[in-house]
Amino acid sequence: MRKPTANRPATILLTALAPVSWGTTYAVTTEFLPADRPLFTGLMRALPAGLVLLGLARVLPRGAWWGKAAVLGALNIGAFFPLLFLSAYRLPGGMAAVVGSVGPLIVVGLSAVLLGQRPTARSVLTGLVAAFGVSLVVLKAAGALDAVGVLAALAATASMSVGTVLTKRWGRPEGVGPLALTAWQLTAGGLLIAPLALIVEGAPPALDGRAIGGYLYLALANTAVAYWLWFRGIGRLTATQVTFLGPLSPLTAAVVGWAALGQTLTPVQLTGMALAFGATVAGQLGVRPPVRPWFGSAGQVSVPSDLTPARARR
Repeated sequence: MRKPTANRPATILLTALAPVSWGTTYAVTTEFLPADRPLFTGLMRALPAGLVLLGLARVLPRGAWWGKAAVLGALNIGAFFPLLFLSAYRLPGGMAAVVGSVGPLIVVGLSAVLLGQRPTARSVLTGLVAAFGVSLVVLKAAGALDAVGVLAALAATASMSVGTVLTKRWGRPEGVGPLALTAWQLTAGGLLIAPLALIVEGAPPALDGRAIGGYLYLALANTAVAYWLWFRGIGRLTATQVTFLGPLSPLTAAVVGWAALGQTLTPVQLTGMALAFGATVAGQLGVRPPVRPWFGSAGQVSVPSDLTPARARR
Protein backbone atom coordinates (compact mmCIF):
# COMPACT_ATOMS: atom_id res chain seq x y z
CA MET A 1 0.00 0.00 0.00
CA ARG A 2 1.22 3.45 -0.83
CA LYS A 3 2.53 5.58 1.97
CA PRO A 4 1.04 9.06 2.29
CA THR A 5 3.37 11.89 1.44
CA ALA A 6 3.23 15.50 2.52
CA ASN A 7 3.88 17.02 -0.90
CA ARG A 8 1.70 15.66 -3.70
CA PRO A 9 0.34 18.71 -5.55
CA ALA A 10 -1.52 16.67 -8.17
CA THR A 11 -3.21 14.52 -5.52
CA ILE A 12 -4.13 17.60 -3.49
CA LEU A 13 -5.74 19.18 -6.55
CA LEU A 14 -7.68 16.03 -7.42
CA THR A 15 -8.85 15.59 -3.83
CA ALA A 16 -9.92 19.23 -3.74
CA LEU A 17 -12.39 18.50 -6.55
CA ALA A 18 -14.53 16.61 -4.01
CA PRO A 19 -15.38 19.56 -1.71
CA VAL A 20 -15.64 21.80 -4.77
CA SER A 21 -18.32 19.44 -6.11
CA TRP A 22 -20.06 19.30 -2.72
CA GLY A 23 -20.23 23.08 -2.77
CA THR A 24 -22.86 22.81 -5.53
CA THR A 25 -25.17 20.51 -3.52
CA TYR A 26 -27.34 23.19 -1.97
CA ALA A 27 -27.89 25.04 -5.26
CA VAL A 28 -28.86 21.82 -7.04
CA THR A 29 -31.16 20.80 -4.17
CA THR A 30 -33.05 24.08 -4.00
CA GLU A 31 -33.12 24.87 -7.73
CA PHE A 32 -33.71 21.47 -9.37
CA LEU A 33 -35.13 18.92 -6.92
CA PRO A 34 -38.61 18.36 -5.46
CA ALA A 35 -39.17 20.27 -2.24
CA ASP A 36 -39.22 18.66 1.22
CA ARG A 37 -38.09 15.18 0.22
CA PRO A 38 -34.82 14.78 2.17
CA LEU A 39 -35.05 10.99 2.51
CA PHE A 40 -35.82 10.40 -1.15
CA THR A 41 -33.08 12.82 -2.17
CA GLY A 42 -30.57 11.09 0.09
CA LEU A 43 -31.61 7.73 -1.37
CA MET A 44 -31.24 8.92 -4.96
CA ARG A 45 -27.83 10.30 -4.17
CA ALA A 46 -26.45 7.28 -2.32
CA LEU A 47 -27.82 4.01 -3.72
CA PRO A 48 -27.29 4.54 -7.48
CA ALA A 49 -23.75 5.79 -6.82
CA GLY A 50 -23.01 2.84 -4.54
CA LEU A 51 -24.27 0.29 -7.05
CA VAL A 52 -22.24 1.86 -9.87
CA LEU A 53 -19.04 1.79 -7.79
CA LEU A 54 -19.81 -1.73 -6.55
CA GLY A 55 -20.09 -2.89 -10.15
CA LEU A 56 -16.75 -1.29 -10.95
CA ALA A 57 -14.95 -2.60 -7.86
CA ARG A 58 -16.45 -6.11 -7.98
CA VAL A 59 -15.41 -6.74 -4.38
CA LEU A 60 -17.76 -7.61 -1.53
CA PRO A 61 -17.02 -7.39 2.21
CA ARG A 62 -15.87 -10.54 3.98
CA GLY A 63 -16.27 -11.72 7.55
CA ALA A 64 -16.47 -8.94 10.11
CA TRP A 65 -16.43 -6.34 7.37
CA TRP A 66 -20.09 -6.98 6.59
CA GLY A 67 -20.91 -5.50 9.98
CA LYS A 68 -18.26 -2.78 9.81
CA ALA A 69 -19.39 -1.69 6.34
CA ALA A 70 -22.98 -1.51 7.58
CA VAL A 71 -21.98 0.67 10.57
CA LEU A 72 -19.82 2.97 8.45
CA GLY A 73 -22.49 3.17 5.77
CA ALA A 74 -25.10 4.10 8.38
CA LEU A 75 -22.95 6.84 9.91
CA ASN A 76 -21.29 8.31 6.81
CA ILE A 77 -24.21 7.92 4.40
CA GLY A 78 -27.44 6.49 5.81
CA ALA A 79 -27.79 9.09 8.56
CA PHE A 80 -25.63 11.84 7.08
CA PHE A 81 -27.40 12.29 3.74
CA PRO A 82 -31.01 12.59 5.01
CA LEU A 83 -29.93 14.91 7.83
CA LEU A 84 -27.90 16.94 5.35
CA PHE A 85 -30.82 17.47 3.01
CA LEU A 86 -33.25 18.07 5.88
CA SER A 87 -31.05 20.93 7.09
CA ALA A 88 -30.66 22.24 3.53
CA TYR A 89 -34.44 22.36 3.09
CA ARG A 90 -35.16 24.01 6.45
CA LEU A 91 -32.28 26.28 7.46
CA PRO A 92 -32.07 29.96 6.54
CA GLY A 93 -29.01 31.47 4.93
CA GLY A 94 -25.69 29.75 5.53
CA MET A 95 -26.29 28.30 8.98
CA ALA A 96 -25.91 24.72 7.72
CA ALA A 97 -22.51 25.57 6.24
CA VAL A 98 -21.37 27.17 9.50
CA VAL A 99 -22.39 24.09 11.50
CA GLY A 100 -20.66 21.82 9.00
CA SER A 101 -17.48 23.88 9.05
CA VAL A 102 -16.80 22.90 12.67
CA GLY A 103 -16.65 19.24 11.66
CA PRO A 104 -12.84 19.10 11.59
CA LEU A 105 -12.72 20.45 15.16
CA ILE A 106 -15.15 17.75 16.28
CA VAL A 107 -12.97 15.15 14.59
CA VAL A 108 -9.85 16.45 16.35
CA GLY A 109 -11.59 15.84 19.67
CA LEU A 110 -12.86 12.41 18.66
CA SER A 111 -9.40 11.46 17.43
CA ALA A 112 -7.95 12.27 20.84
CA VAL A 113 -10.49 9.96 22.51
CA LEU A 114 -10.69 7.09 20.02
CA LEU A 115 -7.28 7.20 18.33
CA GLY A 116 -5.03 8.60 21.05
CA GLN A 117 -3.96 11.45 18.77
CA ARG A 118 -3.24 14.64 20.70
CA PRO A 119 -4.54 17.73 18.89
CA THR A 120 -1.94 20.33 18.00
CA ALA A 121 -2.37 24.04 18.64
CA ARG A 122 -1.83 24.66 14.94
CA SER A 123 -4.62 22.31 13.84
CA VAL A 124 -7.07 23.80 16.34
CA LEU A 125 -6.18 27.39 15.41
CA THR A 126 -6.38 26.65 11.68
CA GLY A 127 -9.75 24.99 12.19
CA LEU A 128 -11.05 27.99 14.12
CA VAL A 129 -9.86 30.40 11.43
CA ALA A 130 -11.47 28.28 8.73
CA ALA A 131 -14.79 28.15 10.60
CA PHE A 132 -14.70 31.90 11.23
CA GLY A 133 -13.96 32.58 7.58
CA VAL A 134 -16.81 30.34 6.47
CA SER A 135 -19.18 32.14 8.86
CA LEU A 136 -18.27 35.48 7.29
CA VAL A 137 -18.93 34.09 3.82
CA VAL A 138 -22.28 32.40 4.31
CA LEU A 139 -23.92 33.51 7.57
CA LYS A 140 -26.40 36.28 6.94
CA ALA A 141 -28.87 38.02 9.17
CA ALA A 142 -32.11 36.06 9.39
CA GLY A 143 -35.19 35.71 11.50
CA ALA A 144 -35.83 32.90 13.93
CA LEU A 145 -33.83 29.79 13.10
CA ASP A 146 -35.63 26.52 12.43
CA ALA A 147 -34.80 24.28 15.41
CA VAL A 148 -35.26 21.07 13.41
CA GLY A 149 -32.89 22.34 10.74
CA VAL A 150 -30.21 23.28 13.27
CA LEU A 151 -30.47 19.93 15.06
CA ALA A 152 -30.32 18.12 11.71
CA ALA A 153 -27.13 20.00 10.74
CA LEU A 154 -25.52 19.22 14.11
CA ALA A 155 -26.52 15.57 13.91
CA ALA A 156 -25.23 15.28 10.34
CA THR A 157 -21.86 16.74 11.33
CA ALA A 158 -21.60 14.49 14.40
CA SER A 159 -22.61 11.38 12.43
CA MET A 160 -20.01 11.97 9.74
CA SER A 161 -17.37 12.78 12.35
CA VAL A 162 -17.91 9.53 14.25
CA GLY A 163 -18.07 7.54 11.02
CA THR A 164 -14.83 9.00 9.71
CA VAL A 165 -12.95 8.36 12.95
CA LEU A 166 -14.20 4.76 12.98
CA THR A 167 -13.07 4.40 9.37
CA LYS A 168 -9.65 5.55 10.51
CA ARG A 169 -9.66 3.20 13.49
CA TRP A 170 -10.79 0.11 11.58
CA GLY A 171 -8.70 0.64 8.46
CA ARG A 172 -9.66 -1.50 5.48
CA PRO A 173 -9.14 -5.14 4.47
CA GLU A 174 -5.88 -6.13 2.82
CA GLY A 175 -6.03 -5.63 -0.93
CA VAL A 176 -9.20 -3.52 -0.84
CA GLY A 177 -8.91 -0.04 -2.32
CA PRO A 178 -10.86 3.16 -1.66
CA LEU A 179 -13.21 2.48 -4.59
CA ALA A 180 -14.59 -0.68 -2.96
CA LEU A 181 -14.69 0.89 0.51
CA THR A 182 -16.68 3.82 -0.87
CA ALA A 183 -19.01 1.45 -2.74
CA TRP A 184 -19.75 -0.55 0.40
CA GLN A 185 -20.64 2.52 2.41
CA LEU A 186 -22.81 4.15 -0.26
CA THR A 187 -24.68 0.91 -0.94
CA ALA A 188 -25.22 0.12 2.75
CA GLY A 189 -26.33 3.67 3.45
CA GLY A 190 -28.68 3.71 0.48
CA LEU A 191 -30.28 0.41 1.51
CA LEU A 192 -30.81 1.84 5.01
CA ILE A 193 -32.50 4.97 3.65
CA ALA A 194 -34.78 3.15 1.18
CA PRO A 195 -37.40 1.72 3.61
CA LEU A 196 -37.35 4.89 5.71
CA ALA A 197 -38.05 7.01 2.63
CA LEU A 198 -41.00 4.79 1.67
CA ILE A 199 -42.48 4.75 5.18
CA VAL A 200 -41.98 8.43 6.03
CA GLU A 201 -42.39 10.14 2.65
CA GLY A 202 -44.49 7.64 0.74
CA ALA A 203 -44.22 6.90 -2.95
CA PRO A 204 -41.51 8.68 -4.98
CA PRO A 205 -42.59 12.06 -6.37
CA ALA A 206 -43.18 12.69 -10.05
CA LEU A 207 -39.94 13.88 -11.61
CA ASP A 208 -39.54 16.30 -14.49
CA GLY A 209 -36.45 16.69 -16.66
CA ARG A 210 -34.81 19.16 -14.29
CA ALA A 211 -35.21 16.87 -11.30
CA ILE A 212 -33.89 13.84 -13.21
CA GLY A 213 -30.87 15.83 -14.32
CA GLY A 214 -30.29 17.04 -10.77
CA TYR A 215 -30.43 13.54 -9.32
CA LEU A 216 -28.11 12.19 -12.02
CA TYR A 217 -25.59 14.90 -11.20
CA LEU A 218 -25.80 14.26 -7.46
CA ALA A 219 -25.47 10.49 -7.83
CA LEU A 220 -22.64 10.39 -10.36
CA ALA A 221 -20.42 13.49 -10.22
CA ASN A 222 -21.33 14.80 -6.77
CA THR A 223 -21.23 11.42 -5.01
CA ALA A 224 -19.69 8.49 -6.92
CA VAL A 225 -16.75 10.43 -8.37
CA ALA A 226 -16.37 12.95 -5.54
CA TYR A 227 -16.38 10.41 -2.71
CA TRP A 228 -13.96 8.16 -4.59
CA LEU A 229 -11.57 11.11 -5.04
CA TRP A 230 -11.99 12.00 -1.37
CA PHE A 231 -11.15 8.54 -0.03
CA ARG A 232 -8.35 8.20 -2.58
CA GLY A 233 -6.87 11.46 -1.32
CA ILE A 234 -7.13 10.40 2.32
CA GLY A 235 -5.17 7.28 1.42
CA ARG A 236 -2.33 9.21 -0.26
CA LEU A 237 -2.10 12.46 1.71
CA THR A 238 -1.79 13.09 5.40
CA ALA A 239 -5.16 13.37 7.06
CA THR A 240 -4.39 16.93 8.19
CA GLN A 241 -3.93 18.03 4.59
CA VAL A 242 -7.25 16.55 3.55
CA THR A 243 -9.06 17.99 6.57
CA PHE A 244 -8.42 21.56 5.54
CA LEU A 245 -9.65 21.11 2.00
CA GLY A 246 -13.16 21.20 3.49
CA PRO A 247 -13.55 25.02 3.40
CA LEU A 248 -13.43 24.83 -0.39
CA SER A 249 -17.04 23.61 -0.24
CA PRO A 250 -18.67 26.78 1.17
CA LEU A 251 -16.32 28.92 -0.92
CA THR A 252 -17.55 27.13 -4.04
CA ALA A 253 -21.14 27.61 -2.89
CA ALA A 254 -20.55 31.35 -2.57
CA VAL A 255 -19.02 31.52 -6.06
CA VAL A 256 -21.95 29.53 -7.49
CA GLY A 257 -24.38 31.90 -5.82
CA TRP A 258 -22.57 34.89 -7.33
CA ALA A 259 -22.06 33.46 -10.82
CA ALA A 260 -25.27 31.49 -11.35
CA LEU A 261 -27.87 32.87 -8.95
CA GLY A 262 -27.17 36.57 -9.21
CA GLN A 263 -25.96 37.07 -5.66
CA THR A 264 -23.48 39.75 -4.67
CA LEU A 265 -20.31 39.30 -2.63
CA THR A 266 -19.80 41.94 0.06
CA PRO A 267 -16.39 43.05 1.41
CA VAL A 268 -17.09 41.02 4.57
CA GLN A 269 -17.74 37.92 2.50
CA LEU A 270 -14.59 38.47 0.45
CA THR A 271 -12.62 38.79 3.70
CA GLY A 272 -14.12 35.53 4.93
CA MET A 273 -13.23 33.83 1.66
CA ALA A 274 -9.63 34.98 2.03
CA LEU A 275 -9.46 33.67 5.62
CA ALA A 276 -11.03 30.32 4.75
CA PHE A 277 -8.84 29.85 1.69
CA GLY A 278 -5.78 30.86 3.71
CA ALA A 279 -6.65 28.19 6.29
CA THR A 280 -6.99 25.66 3.47
CA VAL A 281 -3.54 26.51 2.15
CA ALA A 282 -2.04 26.53 5.65
CA GLY A 283 -3.40 23.05 6.18
CA GLN A 284 -1.31 21.81 3.25
CA LEU A 285 2.00 23.31 4.44
CA GLY A 286 4.52 22.15 6.97
CA VAL A 287 2.98 18.70 7.37
CA ARG A 288 5.23 15.71 7.99
CA PRO A 289 4.11 12.48 6.35
CA PRO A 290 3.09 9.75 8.80
CA VAL A 291 5.23 6.66 9.12
CA ARG A 292 2.33 4.29 8.49
CA PRO A 293 -0.34 4.36 5.77
CA TRP A 294 -3.53 6.26 6.44
CA PHE A 295 -5.79 3.24 6.83
CA GLY A 296 -5.32 1.61 10.20
CA SER A 297 -3.06 4.32 11.61
CA ALA A 298 -3.82 6.88 14.24
CA GLY A 299 -4.05 10.49 13.31
CA GLN A 300 -6.29 13.36 12.40
CA VAL A 301 -9.10 12.64 10.04
CA SER A 302 -11.29 14.78 7.88
CA VAL A 303 -15.00 15.21 7.40
CA PRO A 304 -16.40 15.97 3.97
CA SER A 305 -19.22 18.38 4.36
CA ASP A 306 -21.42 19.73 1.64
CA LEU A 307 -23.68 21.65 4.01
CA THR A 308 -22.95 24.67 1.87
CA PRO A 309 -26.00 26.64 0.79
CA ALA A 310 -25.58 28.82 -2.28
CA ARG A 311 -28.51 31.12 -1.57
CA ALA A 312 -30.46 32.30 1.43
CA ARG A 313 -33.69 30.56 2.25
CA ARG A 314 -36.75 32.75 2.02
